[in-house]
Amino acid sequence: MSLKLKLNNKRLGFTFIEMLVTLTILSILASIALPYSHLVITRNKEYELRSVLRGVRNAIDEFHQDWKFGKISRLDDAASEDGYPVSLMILVEGVEKNGIKGGKKRYLRRLPEDPFATEDLSLEEHWKIRGYQDDMDSLLWSGSDVYDIHSQSEKQALDGTHYNEW
Repeated sequence: MSLKLKLNNKRLGFTFIEMLVTLTILSILASIALPYSHLVITRNKEYELRSVLRGVRNAIDEFHQDWKFGKISRLDDAASEDGYPVSLMILVEGVEKNGIKGGKKRYLRRLPEDPFATEDLSLEEHWKIRGYQDDMDSLLWSGSDVYDIHSQSEKQALDGTHYNEW
């Protein structure tokens, strides 16, 4: 009987000290994980930006090759005299193909979004555009064609460069 009495007197549950130790360990783990999650988000955005830039630049190059080899008309208003698209939207809307089949050739499904751009800008304003005749370091676009694009963001990347230099 005395053994039964002793077991009933023992309290079940956690002590205040055990709870404090557990909360301290959890807060330390959270303080380590929070900066790491910010780094992962930034790294994913950088990967997305590089992928978007590569895709648009490939589309511009493909457009130029089609113009150069006569797959699209040299008289079409969609191409500049140097053979580059006159706007980013031309890559989305497409151009008439030369040849028997005809039809339109589209180079992009949609105008991509810059992951580092502010939300108040339109999709075309996300990008800094450089024309074929523009100087490499020019801050202003001549408006004649689209030879290259860059991000408008002046933020610094994880590698120390700026996004608008990519």
